[in-house]
Amino acid sequence: MTKTKVLIIAYYWPPAGGPGVQRWLKFVKYLPEFGVEPIVYVPSNPSYPIIDDTLLEDVSEDITIIKQPIKEPYKFAGFLSKSKSQTISKGIIPKKKQQTPIEKLMLFVRGNFFIPDARKSWIRPSVQYLDTYINDYNIKTIITTGPPHSLHLIGMELQKRAGVRWIADFRDPWTTIGYHKQLKLTKFAKQKHKNLEKKVLQSADQVIVTSQVTKKEFSNITNKPISVITNGYDRNSVGTPPLDKKFTIAHIGSLLSKRNPEVLWQVLKELVAEHADFAKDFELHFIGSVSEEVLDSLKNNRLSNYINNHSYVTHNKAIEFQRKSQVLLLIEIDSEETKCIIPGKLFEYMVSNRPILAIGPQASDIENVIKETNTGSYFNYQDHDAIKNTLLNFYKAYQDGSLQSHAIGLQKYNRKTLTETLSKLILWEL
Repeated sequence: MTKTKVLIIAYYWPPAGGPGVQRWLKFVKYLPEFGVEPIVYVPSNPSYPIIDDTLLEDVSEDITIIKQPIKEPYKFAGFLSKSKSQTISKGIIPKKKQQTPIEKLMLFVRGNFFIPDARKSWIRPSVQYLDTYINDYNIKTIITTGPPHSLHLIGMELQKRAGVRWIADFRDPWTTIGYHKQLKLTKFAKQKHKNLEKKVLQSADQVIVTSQVTKKEFSNITNKPISVITNGYDRNSVGTPPLDKKFTIAHIGSLLSKRNPEVLWQVLKELVAEHADFAKDFELHFIGSVSEEVLDSLKNNRLSNYINNHSYVTHNKAIEFQRKSQVLLLIEIDSEETKCIIPGKLFEYMVSNRPILAIGPQASDIENVIKETNTGSYFNYQDHDAIKNTLLNFYKAYQDGSLQSHAIGLQKYNRKTLTETLSKLILWEL
């Protein structure tokens, strides 16, 4: 049976590591099973802050991947300060008072001269190349995924030129995402972002978002159909390693300056001081980048000796850490803007059989998912006593050898199930 072709325009693709690559890597993996032939368009010379060659194993040789070069300012910014350029490109932005003059300059230039983002130079050459490609290969549907949101401007222009149906996928919000406030945007730049966001949302034939909160936000801007397709988990070849002998609490992924749960560090400080057994058994594992501000907070709470900092590891290794740790830690910034953020790692946490301890804003989508699936406990930043009681209960279960989660209803978050939902959106008009 002939499959329907769809062109997917993305920036993050293996060997890129980190959460940005996972969503469309998995969609592309399963779309052929639902009558869709994905064609992937990505940069040939991207500036990825994280590399994970193991993700290439998920890319089938049967998938068509087309590439074109991109000019990126991060490469030129590296001449000013390579380390600061790489740090900012990872999304790690120091607190305002601790920013150096070079960091302030980089953030101002990034926010006001590169709208919507630092990959804007790829728009024009991509449109010119893909306009011909779409015509030559009779492609009727294209999908853009952002951030970077400049890719949506490629989709909007191709919709006009080639008459294709255009689906815009938002892995994160645009103007309401937390780091926008840190980019030192002028009034003009803020308005330009809002205008572009509105234009994209009102032009796309179909919008996809990853959370109900973002759907509600976008519904106030556009009347176009908006579907929620969350991120998810994929069955993989990583086995189930033996559980850590210590009472390990592990955080997978970057822990940025704003994502610093002082209430948790205070609770852990108290538990270490009040319970000798807890102090003997406890270890805190960080797998991924950790900001200096977070490390300073831990030091101030006398927890430095309990830290094991593993920095970035491959995706398979991260899954191994998830499955052998006693408790999995998930932290989100305490703000209105982050209520819609559902980290991709949450879904992998959910199938690890380890209890999740999550801290974030009130009425967040994370809270709804954790409660719905019975995979852990969710707290706000003011819940000192509740966090302390839960950690003590976790520790007692660890001592008894009975600590685990009791998940329900996970199947709908399987990557294959989610891809079937996506395929229906792609095929519905054909």
